[in-house]
Amino acid sequence: MNSYNGKIHWKLILLLIAVFIGISSLLYTNKLVNELKEEERKKVELWASATKQLIDLDNPDANIDFLFQVIENNNTVPVVLVDSKGDTISTRNIDANRLKNSRYFEKLMRKMKSEHEPIEILLGNDVRNYIYFKDSLILTKLKYYPYVQISVIMLFIMISYLAFSGFRKFEQNQVWVGLTKETAHQLGTPTSSLIGWVDVLKLKNIDPKLVSEFERDVQRLEKITERFSKVGSKPKLTATNIVPVIFNAVNYIKNRSSNKIKFTFNFSEDEELFVPLNIALFDWVVENVAKNAIDAIRGDGELEFSLTDNTQVLFLDIRDNGKGIHKSKFKTIFKPGFTTRKRGWGLGLSLSQRIIEMYHKGKIFVYQSEIGKGTTIRIVLKK
Repeated sequence: MNSYNGKIHWKLILLLIAVFIGISSLLYTNKLVNELKEEERKKVELWASATKQLIDLDNPDANIDFLFQVIENNNTVPVVLVDSKGDTISTRNIDANRLKNSRYFEKLMRKMKSEHEPIEILLGNDVRNYIYFKDSLILTKLKYYPYVQISVIMLFIMISYLAFSGFRKFEQNQVWVGLTKETAHQLGTPTSSLIGWVDVLKLKNIDPKLVSEFERDVQRLEKITERFSKVGSKPKLTATNIVPVIFNAVNYIKNRSSNKIKFTFNFSEDEELFVPLNIALFDWVVENVAKNAIDAIRGDGELEFSLTDNTQVLFLDIRDNGKGIHKSKFKTIFKPGFTTRKRGWGLGLSLSQRIIEMYHKGKIFVYQSEIGKGTTIRIVLKK
């Protein structure tokens, strides 16, 4: 489990770095937006002052050319000058054609009122005009820029992750194939030699029981070699009665497990349920799941095997009354390297998933689990 946890930690660190970059960008852009907002307000206030002086033509200090220049230089901030009754006097940086649409103008005024307090222009005889304005197009774009930036960053991270995961999965598959082929090759030679020695021992005056046990272990080694050779290449599936396959695999585990473990079946050895199987690989799956279930029991317990014929598919449920699995680990237990034992590579369930889903086109998953009460692993096979 340590190697798997290490991968999780690195993923979390990379995710946190990406989040930090995104939040930093958002905060910095927000700071710039606020500064620009203040600058635009100052610009509108200057525009308002110039407008007031133009209206107040009696002001001897008014520089008409300068005032016109101030007003003309506002090419970005949309503004509307209205009188005390709310009637429009003039506008700036707003599409004249769209202003003909009363609904658009009402919506525009509501937006301006919601964004900024109007700037009041006090004229003579207690006459008041008001300038309404909203953020410029540049400021509006800048406001949404960090969200676009974060989206692009997240999209890039997601695409990179998928590409990296795809490449890593392909690499893992190549390692699986290479490892299994090499293992099968390495086991092949000594296994053939041991088969020959079994024949020699049968000719000698040796206790037949010892020879039989030795022969059984050699056959087991031969079976393991066959399994590895099939994992390294696409195995052939044949219509097989699954019942004796399950009993044979369970009996092997039963003979090598504690007497405290009770094995029960909801089906008899006489039943016939045919599915496309590769026997050498499928009984490996049953053994792996059963071994994990026994490890989870830790003492007295029960292991129950159930078969359910569901028209197009067949369900094989393997239930134990062990320590159970937390819901967050339902998928994690099938990841390579995940194990709760001090010894072991954490490859049993990962290999089982590969055999069921890639070679048999079925499914294997945690069907049900409760902490302290046990777990049910379900295998779904197409009929």
